[in-house]
Amino acid sequence: MPDEERVRVVTTAQTSPELDVSPTPLALLLLGREADPRSERGVECPGDLPSPSDPDLVERARAAKEKLGEKVFVLGHHYQRDEVIQFADVTGDSFKLAKDAAARPEAEYIVFCGVHFMAESADILTSDDQKVVLPDLAAGCSMADMATAEQVAECWDVLTEAGVAEQVVPVSYMNSSADIKAFTGKHGGTICTSSNAKRALDWAFEQGEKVLFLPDQHLGRNTAVRDMGMSLEDCVLYNPHKPNGGLTAEELRAAKMILWRGHCSVHGRFSLDSVNDVRERIPGVNVLVHPECKHEVVAAADHVGSTEYIINMLEAAPAGSKWAIGTELNLVRRLANRYADQGKEIVFLDKTVCFCSTMNRIDLPHLVWTLESLAEGNLVNRIEVDKETESFAKLALERMLALP
Repeated sequence: MPDEERVRVVTTAQTSPELDVSPTPLALLLLGREADPRSERGVECPGDLPSPSDPDLVERARAAKEKLGEKVFVLGHHYQRDEVIQFADVTGDSFKLAKDAAARPEAEYIVFCGVHFMAESADILTSDDQKVVLPDLAAGCSMADMATAEQVAECWDVLTEAGVAEQVVPVSYMNSSADIKAFTGKHGGTICTSSNAKRALDWAFEQGEKVLFLPDQHLGRNTAVRDMGMSLEDCVLYNPHKPNGGLTAEELRAAKMILWRGHCSVHGRFSLDSVNDVRERIPGVNVLVHPECKHEVVAAADHVGSTEYIINMLEAAPAGSKWAIGTELNLVRRLANRYADQGKEIVFLDKTVCFCSTMNRIDLPHLVWTLESLAEGNLVNRIEVDKETESFAKLALERMLALP
């Protein structure tokens, strides 16, 4: 039996010991029609979805998309299911897709097959005439939800009381809400992706002495230590669930990197044991991981890079080479199938891995319902960022675009 068929698939709510929240209610997981009080986004999903077993779903999606013509532009994130990605006009990571949407002003509807923060970024970068739609409003991001506007404002108060706020430049990962991007813009900071995090941090340290890195602690730590030569002692972890973030004023004054206690529930699963196990099972394997993985995993890997980096490296890999990939299940499975005829052996880094449970909410029934609703003239599930938030968030994004 192939390795991918032996994989035991589990949900993040069951397996992530770092999560500070209880599992999402079953109704939210199943239908996306209930409210999640832990999140800033609404999750109403009016209307009836087609049955998941409907044999005509593919044809219905194709017909609705054809009826809409150039009025609709469908974006598909790399972590989407194959059944959804087949209808994407373009695929990519979150920032690439948002830019692709902005480059298609003739498209009245931007259907973003991704998660909530990605659709927000698309709304920020597109014109007022364009309407960004998320097929399931419950498709959020656990990492983005780990940093709320209220928590970050309280953190800034803590930094102010410690006498270091004037020295701190916020750098926020693209995987953050519009509110956090706006906070970053308002306080002189910039956004980064997993591809340009070092450039963003280099820029930030030219502006100030310290960085507040939001919301993914692992990308911040890995970039600072692996790419910039800092020590682990230069980094402190701010926990929003503890008084003063669990840090003393002296620790904040001594730190260079103030890391937010957030993480990706998928990439955070991979462990050093995963790396050691796959090397033992597959002699000569190349371990390739995303920088959202824990520091010890990144340190033990052969190659580290963004989603686009992973895709490009596997494309350029020689026939017959062996790879263990530490990233989301849908993408790894798609790449394994794509290069199987070239003799490239591509497996998951861990035998027990998980889908991105919120990204995986965008399924064919939701996409069909969305496209058919738009084709009938009914605007559904629009994602719209208010103007003040959009203004400051765009400022932070423009600083990123201006990075050398």
